[in-house]
Amino acid sequence: MMLSMQHKAFALALSLSVLAGCSSTGDTMEDEGYGSDVSAVDQEGGSTVYGGDDGSGVSSTGLTDSERLEAREQAQKAEAAAMRKITTFYFDFDTAEINSESRDVLIAHAAFLASSPRTNVRLVGHADERGTKEYNLALGERRANAVQRFLVVNGASRDQLETVSYGEESPAVSGSTESAWAQNRRVEMIFQ
Repeated sequence: MMLSMQHKAFALALSLSVLAGCSSTGDTMEDEGYGSDVSAVDQEGGSTVYGGDDGSGVSSTGLTDSERLEAREQAQKAEAAAMRKITTFYFDFDTAEINSESRDVLIAHAAFLASSPRTNVRLVGHADERGTKEYNLALGERRANAVQRFLVVNGASRDQLETVSYGEESPAVSGSTESAWAQNRRVEMIFQ
């Protein structure tokens, strides 16, 4: 959870810096010696990249509906592929409930598994050091089983999934702080 909050904070800071860098001061580029032939957006609403009057650029106004649809599908595939790079899912203290932040990523994994029936995954459940060893083994198992059920409900085959629990025995981070514990409460997906 702490890691996802850090990602959100980083994304917000990055967005604000991009927004600040794109803000206009009202100055024209002619004042800086660029000339009047530089144009980022044409007046009909399309944009031109590296283009000029000779039509050598790439323009969004020249795309057909099928090309736009194909570009949208390619973007969705790229987004799903990027989501599938996330293979560790974190849990709140003493629970096996899947966080809302993890759901879209798990859905992308389930779709991939449904389309790749020969791909197998081991779901490894973990817990932080608080609680007895027996309790933490059971909690890690409940977490792995929760991820397994979620994947199956969203299209993966149960035959593709194996669950195992290490409880507190394999921490990702050493230490007895809330930050360390948060990183140790997890399920890892290991593709085989």
